[in-house]
Formats: sequence, structure tokens, C-alpha cells
Amino acid sequence: MSWRALRIMWRITRLNFRAQLEYRAEFLMDIAIGAIWQVSVIVFATVLLTRFTGMGGWDSSDVLLIPATRMLAHGLFVLFLGRMHGLGRSIQEGRIDAYLLRPLPVYRQVQLEFFPTNAIGDLTVAVGLTVGALGRSHLDWTAGRIAYLVAAIVGGMLLEAALFTVVACGSLRFPAADYWGRWLEELLGTFGSYPLNVLPRAVGGFLTYGLPLAFVAYFPAAVLTGHGHTTGAPYWLAAASPLLGVGAYLGARLLWRWSLGHYTGVNG
Repeated sequence: MSWRALRIMWRITRLNFRAQLEYRAEFLMDIAIGAIWQVSVIVFATVLLTRFTGMGGWDSSDVLLIPATRMLAHGLFVLFLGRMHGLGRSIQEGRIDAYLLRPLPVYRQVQLEFFPTNAIGDLTVAVGLTVGALGRSHLDWTAGRIAYLVAAIVGGMLLEAALFTVVACGSLRFPAADYWGRWLEELLGTFGSYPLNVLPRAVGGFLTYGLPLAFVAYFPAAVLTGHGHTTGAPYWLAAASPLLGVGAYLGARLLWRWSLGHYTGVNG
């Protein structure tokens, strides 16, 4: 990506942000909604710390690292790449056809369509939860562990973006596939904060090899806390979670390019 393209993206993002600020009450409300939307995670963390000493063989301080990692990855996804979620509506309304007439890449135009104010609320809760998780952790946070945690958060963001990009690719051919995005969002929110070894083996296997939710936060947290050999997956696979996120995102972008090249319009 050229320097000129980055400048254009920055200018558009800044204008979108200023447009949101025109309505201050709505702007603050969107931030609040983003935070309130994560109230289930806050309740889970509170109950975990006050009522239980651990879960699935993990100490409560170790478990807390899972939702913290997932929420940071999710908040960054919403901020930078989250407009792919719900793209099916733009396809159903035919608005994506206008993107094809503009000189910017369609994927980039989708991401620059508006500024996601709710991401500020998501990230506020995520940062607070992460500070709490790190404060209660008994781990020695060496430079290597910190670097791996950062890589895991970025990898989780890219993996979530890859999943929703695949759904968007399906929506280009079958607009109703957008409903799969809602189902995916529910799964990520429901199971993304728990050690998957507390679930039935078939469910854990599906969330590992079918829908790779385990690679977003569970596997990275397991590697960091010393539970990497008890996840039911090869240790090297769990440790490679950040690389899987990068590979999945690059693969999803290739699928997007191919799907867009075969797009024939909402009416076929």
C-alpha cells in the first residue's frame, strides 16, 4: 500500500470521526452501547473472581486472561476491520455496486464507510479487563511473553476478520448468507471466554477444527499460562495461533478477490 493511499485512508477516517462528533449525545451513546454490549463478559469475570477458584483445571487468574485476550482482539477487529460484519445488507440493497465504480479497492471502501464509534466502548472494557487480568496474574511477564501476547491479540483480530470476510464472500453469491454472520457473532461471544476443555469433546473439537474459535484466545492463553499441553490439540498448533490468524486472513482476502471477480449483482 502506497503512502498516498494511507494518507487518503487517514483523511477519510478523520472526516468520518468528525461526522460522528456532530451529534455528541449519539456519539457518547454509541460508546456506552459498545461497553454495555460486553456486560456479559464483565459479569462472567466478576462471578469467576468472587465465587470460583478456577475452571477446568485453570486458576481464576489464568482463566481471566482468555476473555481479556478475546475482547482486545475483538475490539481491534471492530475498530479496524469490522465493517465486513453485516456487509450482506449492503449487498442486498445494491449499495456495493457503487463501490465497483470507484477507483479505491472495494474492500478498502467497505472499511472506510463509517467510523465504528462503538469500538471505543468495546476497547475501554477490554483494556480494563486486561489490566485486571495482568494485575491478578502470577506469571513473570518477560519480554517474550509480552511479545507473544501482543502477537496473539493481533492474530485473534485477523482470525475474526477472516471469518467474517468468508461470510461476506458467501453473501456476494447468496445475500441471505449474512445471517451466518449473526450466528458466528453469537458463537464468538458465547464460547470465546471459557476454557474449551470444560465443554463436551465434540463441541470443543468443532470450535477448534471446524470453527477455529480456540485459536483466538483459548490456545494463546493456554500457552502463556502453561496449559498448552492440556488443550487436546498438539502444542505446536496451539503455539502457532498468531500465525494461523495471519494465514487465515490472507487466505480470506484471496477468497474475497475471487468472489468479487465472480459477483454478478444482487439479482444475478
